[in-house]
Amino acid sequence: MQINDKGRFAMAEQDDRRAVFRDYVDAVGLHGTAGAEAAGLQASEWYALSRITLAGGLTSGELAAGTGLTTGATTRLIDRLERAGYVRRTADPGDRRKVVVEAVPGALAQVEAAVAPARRRIGEVLAGYSPEQQELLFDYFRRAAPAFREATEEIRSATQERKGSR
Repeated sequence: MQINDKGRFAMAEQDDRRAVFRDYVDAVGLHGTAGAEAAGLQASEWYALSRITLAGGLTSGELAAGTGLTTGATTRLIDRLERAGYVRRTADPGDRRKVVVEAVPGALAQVEAAVAPARRRIGEVLAGYSPEQQELLFDYFRRAAPAFREATEEIRSATQERKGSR
C-alpha cells in the first residue's frame, strides 16, 4: 500500500492492524463456540468449566462473579455441568459451610479432544517464534486476558444500565 500522505498511510496501517486484531479475536471466539459444541456444552458452560479447571475449583459465588451470571443462573449452570459429569461439588476444607465446584479429571477427555486441533495448530505457530518472541507473546496473553475480562465487565455494566433505563 503506497499512500503519499504520511497521515493517511498511518491511518491505513492502523486500520489494517485493527482488522488483523478483529480477525484474531473473532477466530478465538469462534473456536470457543466450536469447542463448546463439540463437548456438548453451551458457551457459558464451556467458559465456566475452563475457569473451574484453571482455578482448581471455585465456589459458586466466585463462579457467579467470574461469569457475570446471577447466583440462581450459576446454580443451574453447575447443576448442568454436574449432570454431564464434568464437575462435582465438594466441601471447602477451610470452611465446611462452603461448597467448592471442581472439575472431574477423567471427564475432561471430551474437552481435551475438542481443543486438541487448536493446541496442535497454535503450537505450530508458536514454534515458529524464537524463545524471546514467545516470551513477548506470553506476556501479551498474561496482560490481555485480564484486560478482556475488565472490558467484559464494562460491557455488562453498560448493558445493565441500558436495561435499567428503559
